[in-house]
This record gives sequence, C-alpha cells and structure tokens, in this order.
Amino acid sequence: MPSTRPPNYYAILGLSSTASTNQIRDAYKRAALKTHPDRVAADAPDRAERTRKFQLVNDAYYTLSDPIRRREYDEQRKIFGVGADYVPPSSASSSWGGSAASGGSGGMPGGFDNTSDPFAEADAGAGGASTSPAGQAFSWAWNFFTKQHQSNNDNGRAQQDREQTQNEQFADVFEEMLREEGMAEPDGTNRPTNKFWSLLGGISGAALGFIVANVPGLLAGVVAGNRLGAIRDAKGKSVYAVFQELPQDDKARLLTQLAAKVFSHTVGI
Repeated sequence: MPSTRPPNYYAILGLSSTASTNQIRDAYKRAALKTHPDRVAADAPDRAERTRKFQLVNDAYYTLSDPIRRREYDEQRKIFGVGADYVPPSSASSSWGGSAASGGSGGMPGGFDNTSDPFAEADAGAGGASTSPAGQAFSWAWNFFTKQHQSNNDNGRAQQDREQTQNEQFADVFEEMLREEGMAEPDGTNRPTNKFWSLLGGISGAALGFIVANVPGLLAGVVAGNRLGAIRDAKGKSVYAVFQELPQDDKARLLTQLAAKVFSHTVGI
C-alpha cells in the first residue's frame, strides 16, 4: 500500500463521488481536452504544468472508469480522509482562467473552480513532489493498482506502461468524439473522413495542406509541405494516428480548432 494519501480524483475531473460511469467519461473528455499539452507549443512556458495536469487527469480516469479500481480507491480515500465530497461549481468559469477554445481552462461546466486546487493537492499528498525519486512523474494510481513503483530499479518500465495507457485512453475518447462529429469512419477503423480532411486543410491553408494518397480531391490544389511528407499517405491510419504524426505547431492548431469547432458541446464553449 502506498504511504501517501490518494489524490482527490473526483475533484480533478470536476465530479462528485456519486458520478455515473457516463458522467465520468464525459468529464474525462472535457478535462483531457483542456489540459492536453499539445494545445500549446513545445517550448511554451506552461507546457510542463499542462503535462502534469494531463497525467493526473488520466490517472483519475484510469481509477474511476473501472468499477473495481474505483471501489478500492474509495476505500483508500476514506482511510486517508481525502477531503469532503467535491461539489462541481455551476459557473462556467474556473480557477484556471481563459477559455477552452484559446487553450485556457475556463468555460467548463463542472470545472476545477473550488476552494482549493485538486492538482496542487495531489502533489502535496505525494510529499510535495510531482516526480518520483527516479525523476519520473509520480502516480499514486499507477503505484497502487499495478504495484509498479516508479524507482530506479524498474528502469522506467512503469513510466512507459503508464504513458502507453494514458495515450490509449485519450486515443479512445478522441476517436469517439470524432466519430460523433462525422470525422472518423464508424466501421471500427476510425479512419479520417472527408469532413476531417476538410477541417484539417482549412486550419493552416497551404502551410498545413498535404496530399493524401488514394483519396483524390480531398485537398485539391494544396501542395504538400516537406515537413509533412511523412504523413502524405494516411490510408488505413486512424484519425488519432494521423494526429500524432503532425508537426507540433500544426498539432496544437488542430487540437485547438477541434476543441472550438468540433467539441463545443463537450467543453461548454
């Protein structure tokens, strides 16, 4: 059993402890979109903070989305006396400030506005450090549920496994939201549709445009840039795989545009 108190994962997702499975998933979508580090440039001053918050959001979803893990977490929460039940605010503004469309954190019903910061409290509960002795991002959830304690002895395996799980979690909801918007095929492949390519091509114009092999007419008249050569042929790839291969600047613009144009009903803007 970890010697540290568990974070308030309900508060991190802006939920009460009575939230349903669907509410937990919807809250994860909102929080993941709001905290995703690719919403900002690679050298942005707040990228490290965003990365940490995104990690905690994923830890929260990993814990609360599984009934068994959620029950065990609730037991630990009682043992350690982790705060009173969180009551999501009715206001659309949050303590982070800004808007979801601009990459800030405001405008999210059930957001993170409360008398305390659950993200800061999560690290305070870990002894005030967001990293393990091995220099890896600390995770109460991963340590507790997988028993893979992040130390120098495991050579980073726990961190790699955690990052893979985090990536898979976000990919799952990312593709689900795109399917709902008609931007990913509903046949199980999650391949980009014409609507996806149209949005992608319109974000940065010729600077972002590229020719997709075997899909004629999707970006007619746009010349592929050299920096996008690696993803000219997206045949057979899911929308998330295409997203991951975009250069960072274009990835940031795409994710911001998706939050504003595609996911407006999800992030409350």
